Amino acid sequence: MPATEWKPRRLDELGFVGRGKSRHRPRGEARLYGGPYPFIQTADIMAADPYITGYSQTYSEFGLQQSKLWPPNTLCMTIAGANTAETAILKIEACFPDSVVGFISDEKQSDLHFVKYSLDLLKDKYRAITRGATQDNLSLDKLLSFPIPTPPLPVQRRIAGILSAYDELMENNRRRIRLLEAMARALYREWFVRQKHPKQAGNLTAMQKFGDLCELIKEPFDDDAHAGLPLLDLARMPQRCLAPADTGKASDLTTSRILFKPGDTLFGAIRCYLHKVIVAHYPGITNTSVLVLRPKRANFRSLVALIASDTDTIRWADTHSAGTKMPVINWGIFQTMPVPLPSESLAEQFEDKVGPMFDQIGVLANQIQNLRRTRDLLLPRLLSGQVNLTMN
Repeated sequence: MPATEWKPRRLDELGFVGRGKSRHRPRGEARLYGGPYPFIQTADIMAADPYITGYSQTYSEFGLQQSKLWPPNTLCMTIAGANTAETAILKIEACFPDSVVGFISDEKQSDLHFVKYSLDLLKDKYRAITRGATQDNLSLDKLLSFPIPTPPLPVQRRIAGILSAYDELMENNRRRIRLLEAMARALYREWFVRQKHPKQAGNLTAMQKFGDLCELIKEPFDDDAHAGLPLLDLARMPQRCLAPADTGKASDLTTSRILFKPGDTLFGAIRCYLHKVIVAHYPGITNTSVLVLRPKRANFRSLVALIASDTDTIRWADTHSAGTKMPVINWGIFQTMPVPLPSESLAEQFEDKVGPMFDQIGVLANQIQNLRRTRDLLLPRLLSGQVNLTMN
């Protein structure tokens, strides 16, 4: 269908649009949280691509009273802060704050996935009109001022079907990554926390320091030698997932760049309670807000990553961080954290079992990146009508 037959439509002509609710002040009051109702925040939307299936916070009954539950298949869009105009689709019933807009598709007028992809294509325009203020903010009026080029519903569904096929493949890979991580973590806790490991492999030594397993690396970036390496800085690191997410270019960051290598563990040192820990499967660049931890022995690779990303470690690091607004864990402190130090034989057996899981996680993560890039190349062509989608 030619693009001339597409019509500009406001978002509220394609379905219901409304802001989330979080009326109570102060927002951080403890009695708002800890109940059974999922509370989606901007970080959860940032981490989703494209589906929100998990959450890091919940509301209590009191929290729900000052908010609102949105149904599954609500499209969430951030409208405040540096990450304005990020979108994701709820797969669960959840609340979200007034820094997020919810869209519920009118199924007679629009396809939900088509609308999501259209908003993603307009992301740079939304951000351009919000920059320069004290805090970036995309009001509903501003959001609705950008009409969406909209073809008839069958064409919307065709476009959405093509693009969402990539999303489904990526989500399948993420499920496999989560399963592999869970298996590796369960084995770690069985062997090194409960100490139910193969006896013939030798016992653990007494508890030692984290610095006995790994060392901090600060290899400096060089423009001439390293400009082609991918950038995985703190902002791009996912939460609660050992697999690397999408990467940027070295030129996206101009200060405090350091290098990492395959097998290194990257630990987000600022606000470490955000739980940003990944294991590297390729050489790359990060910033000094990230601790690059290199195993002292090759068979410590998986053990270092699992210890660094364990919830007990995150809690320990958060407790020992310095600063209030932007607490940071210092390596001089972090390296003293007590950890189990295995015998050479036990470490080798553990790496033999868990190492292939980590290798597969790396393969799946690379596939996700390739699928995302292919989808993003197709997206503007499909949403501009350049690709002929003649309906049979």
